[in-house]
Amino acid sequence: MTERAKLCLMVTMNQTIKKWYVVYTRPRWEKKVNKLFQEKGWGTYCPLNKVEKQWSDRIKIVEEPLFKSYVFIKIPEEEATNVRMVNGVVNFVYWLGRPAVVREAEIHKIKRFLDEYPVVEAHPLHLKKESTVLIQRGAFMDQKAIVKSIRNRKVEVMIESIGFKLVACIDKSNLSVL
Repeated sequence: MTERAKLCLMVTMNQTIKKWYVVYTRPRWEKKVNKLFQEKGWGTYCPLNKVEKQWSDRIKIVEEPLFKSYVFIKIPEEEATNVRMVNGVVNFVYWLGRPAVVREAEIHKIKRFLDEYPVVEAHPLHLKKESTVLIQRGAFMDQKAIVKSIRNRKVEVMIESIGFKLVACIDKSNLSVL
């Protein structure tokens, strides 16, 4: 192995892969936790929304977190224990038994969306029986389907195409409500 190859291998081994995670905070601690993360030198993002608040004597525009009790943090996986020790952090948000990882593209979309629209609201996705959904990934991507049942993270949907009714169990994360 050449010296250059050894050097490249050492640099690669020393680089840690950082991913975006979602941290659940104590109520109304989003901005404080975000600041504590920044002080530790971690990549962090707390999406803020401008909201008009009225008091008895005045109206004021304030910045509130878009996602209540959530802060995004970009860290290597081995820093997870240190993140949990930060004052105000309850835990990571989990998906399928592991801390939820958010793609970089999704963080950019949130930032761009907030830059483009002055007033934004975030509502959790609620799937209901008989509602129409759009499948976002897989063999039936971009197909409309009807929710037949909901069990934990799986949703049974009916796909009407080519004159047949196909029923499939699909992960909730692969659906969007129409």
